[in-house]
Amino acid sequence: MEIMLDLAYKRDHRHKIIIKKVRQMARTIGMQIAALPLRWDDSGTLKVLMVTSRDTGRWVMPKGWEMSDEKPWSAAEIEALEEAGAVGCISKEMIGTYRYDKILKDQTALPCVVRVYPMIVDKLKRNWKERHQRKRRWFSLKAAAKRVHEPELAELLLSLRDKPKKQPVIRKLLNAS
Repeated sequence: MEIMLDLAYKRDHRHKIIIKKVRQMARTIGMQIAALPLRWDDSGTLKVLMVTSRDTGRWVMPKGWEMSDEKPWSAAEIEALEEAGAVGCISKEMIGTYRYDKILKDQTALPCVVRVYPMIVDKLKRNWKERHQRKRRWFSLKAAAKRVHEPELAELLLSLRDKPKKQPVIRKLLNAS
């Protein structure tokens, strides 16, 4: 009996160590969400709404950290509203992911994985939360891909150029909006 208790303790102790290491690893990779705000212009060209980052002024998608009390797609919708003033119909399915290194205030790089949720924009608010901190602008997919610094994000944007309405996630989103 004593041997069995000892083995159970060791197994439980190893399990706790493994869980602790997994949690530490999770803290070393940032998990973010992003909205991909889309619209078709009068000529039928798909456009993406980009915003400038607050720190460097480079063009990015509205994105942020996951929110513990929100579904990922809902958090992405909140980011689109706060950062770009975009209102519309967001997909509950992500269209893809990309990775990048976020430079923190102490100048260390935190590897991040960003889950991207497409959104069909119905309107842009004139007044939105971060309007004094960011610029917003519609770009063609090709122009947006040239302006972003993350190669995987550029690939994701360019992948939508050919027949975007045939993409299952976009098609479902169009049917829902």
